[in-house]
Amino acid sequence: MALALIVCAGALIGFFWKPLHGYAIAGASYGARVGCSCRYAGGRSLSDCRKDFEPGMGLVSLSEDNDAKSVTARFPLLAKQTATYREGWGCVLQPWK
Repeated sequence: MALALIVCAGALIGFFWKPLHGYAIAGASYGARVGCSCRYAGGRSLSDCRKDFEPGMGLVSLSEDNDAKSVTARFPLLAKQTATYREGWGCVLQPWK
């Protein structure tokens, strides 16, 4: 019975992997861009920037690199994205690898 549940769970994850991964990348990209703009263009603290997130983004975590003026957003186990502040350009997402 346990083996059947494991096989079913694996099949479901495999079937939904592409949409889940796509949503995770979109959420991490949005989080990085919003967090970077809030922090470096708006001058607010990173913890205050979470107020700007859309509902349902509780799993996205933010970290900052003050030297590079960048914010990295992570969606656990699925995606990570970084946005860097550039004078005159604002916050720009780094290209996907």
